[in-house]
Amino acid sequence: MSSADSAQKPLLETMAQDFNQNSRTTSRKRRLRRSRSAPRGDCMLNDDDLKTDDVPPPNPSTIPMFRDLHPRLRRVIIFLALYLAIGTFCFYQVRNQISGHKTNGVLDAVYFCVVTMTTVGYGDLVPNSSASRLLACAFVFSGMVLVGHLLSRAADYLVEKQEALLVRAFHLRRSFGPTDVLKELHTNKLRYKCYVAFLVLVVLFLVGIVFLVVVEKMPVIDAFYCVCSTVTTLGYGDKSFSSKTGRLFAVFWILTSTICLAQFFLYVAELNAESKQRELVKWVLTRRITNNDLEAADLDEDGVVGAAEFILYKLKEMGKIDEKDISGIMDEFEQLDYDESGTLTTSDIVLAQTTSQSQR
Repeated sequence: MSSADSAQKPLLETMAQDFNQNSRTTSRKRRLRRSRSAPRGDCMLNDDDLKTDDVPPPNPSTIPMFRDLHPRLRRVIIFLALYLAIGTFCFYQVRNQISGHKTNGVLDAVYFCVVTMTTVGYGDLVPNSSASRLLACAFVFSGMVLVGHLLSRAADYLVEKQEALLVRAFHLRRSFGPTDVLKELHTNKLRYKCYVAFLVLVVLFLVGIVFLVVVEKMPVIDAFYCVCSTVTTLGYGDKSFSSKTGRLFAVFWILTSTICLAQFFLYVAELNAESKQRELVKWVLTRRITNNDLEAADLDEDGVVGAAEFILYKLKEMGKIDEKDISGIMDEFEQLDYDESGTLTTSDIVLAQTTSQSQR
């Protein structure tokens, strides 16, 4: 036996004996330490006993269609409607200062607003005065914020709603209950998000191509070219929607297709990061533990590594937590530990609740 193994054996045996002894002691009875100045444990306050400011529930929407919507979607619809309404009004007022192929004043204003906020910028409608150019600059930045912050969240929510259907579709030959679906979603959540976003993107591509061929009378290659330049927000401008029906379709199609592509690339990036994280976790859990690891895991430097210390050390190796996280948790623990016994009891929680109430 080497000197390293002889130095490692007593420490590991001590850890195993200490862990087994603590487990047996905990299973037999539970010891509660009480500070001399602390109140009794049976005076523990429940969550119902705490006085909180009664906040009235929000009034349900008076519109039946909005009543069943998720609050996130409802908020997105409101902000998008306000943005389009304000943008349409402003660009309609300066319609004479916008040059290009025009069809209808209001429709062109909505179309120009959507093309601006998604940064597609075909060039078929162009501001030609200082006022209209400044207005376009203001709306392009506000539109980017709206697309990046609000609409992407709404798209993520809608994708999550379709994940369960996709899981069932992939496992038609197996009896998949609700519990199995939730387990599968928890394990491969990002993977199914990528699948859903990709399928929706393919559908939007096909719908756009068919519409351009049928309504705008474009050849198939030109329609595919226009769809690609639009979805990727290149917007060369040589091919675009020129009819009234086409621009009305483009108002909805450009929004959904550009956001869907952005979400797909976001899911792919997150999936790549998640796979690397899983590889790191697998490496941490399968590599051999050395004496140097035990010394690094011994936080209190007492020569013994407890279960909590070992778990913290492994989580730090996996990149799940860092020193700042541990310090914040320890600060909260020390604030709750009134009797400074190194453990939390019901008496400590009572004192914490009493102190927080007196400070209000």
